[in-house]
Amino acid sequence: MLSRRLLRIKVAKALYAHLQSDADNMIATEKTLMASIDKAYDLYFQLLTLPEALVKYATERQEIAKQKKLPTFEDLNPNTKFIDNQVIRTISVTDAINDHVAAKKLSWNNYPELIRSIYQQLSETEYFKAYMMRDERSFEEDRILVDKLYDLLADFPALDDALEEMSILWSDDLPYILMMVQRTLSNMRPSHKELRVADKFKSEEDPQFVKTLFEKALVNHNEYQQYIERYTSNWDLERVVLMDTLIISIAMAELINFSSIPVKVTMDEWIEISKYYSTPGSSNFINGVLDKITVALTEEGRIQKFGRGLI
Repeated sequence: MLSRRLLRIKVAKALYAHLQSDADNMIATEKTLMASIDKAYDLYFQLLTLPEALVKYATERQEIAKQKKLPTFEDLNPNTKFIDNQVIRTISVTDAINDHVAAKKLSWNNYPELIRSIYQQLSETEYFKAYMMRDERSFEEDRILVDKLYDLLADFPALDDALEEMSILWSDDLPYILMMVQRTLSNMRPSHKELRVADKFKSEEDPQFVKTLFEKALVNHNEYQQYIERYTSNWDLERVVLMDTLIISIAMAELINFSSIPVKVTMDEWIEISKYYSTPGSSNFINGVLDKITVALTEEGRIQKFGRGLI
């Protein structure tokens, strides 16, 4: 399922775009926000089909080699261990994946050079070479190879470029979706005839979490900015990065409106997000300001937590 951190990031991006464009239609922006979450889930399926695209490429290479005028013994008797990978085969016959891919028209067909490049780099890894050399075959060995593939993709600029070309809404989603894919693979067992794909959300509460967080942060933006000004009196707010104040205001919306989310969780999540989406010193600034604001909101009775470990 899509992580709460990714959902928070989607809210931050939507709020930033709304405020920067001086938009006045909250409903339209919210629809775009939910569409971006749907696209993130599409990326999950897009990435799940990548190993199958690599197998197709490897198969085509072997067929071409057999057609040489003077094929070698290796050309005529290729090592098919990767092509016969049980995990990839299970993914390829999973109806939930094939149905989603067909419905959303997801494909790697327009990116043959990317597929070639990924396969080449995978085949040059030490694990792949050792995997292909071993005569024994096991489901776990096949699963580890596919997991190694996704590790490789975590730092593959050409893939980032291709995904951005496919959809601008996939910008920055890759690290989170890769983790989601690998978590799905870790749950595979030899007895599974199909891959058990993850749901889009962890619970029915997640879509409402996104909508409420966005709406409350937007509607109360000016009020939250007043709090920020109060506790940054020693700072020139015109020189404070916009993303910093935006992150603080969304964190405030979460602190006030979600009684079941611990204060520490909210603080930690938004401070971590700031490390990637603001300046190098932003996390310390946000941490300090949020600490003060949290104390004030608690004293005013605006932060009230209910549930196990929160009372």
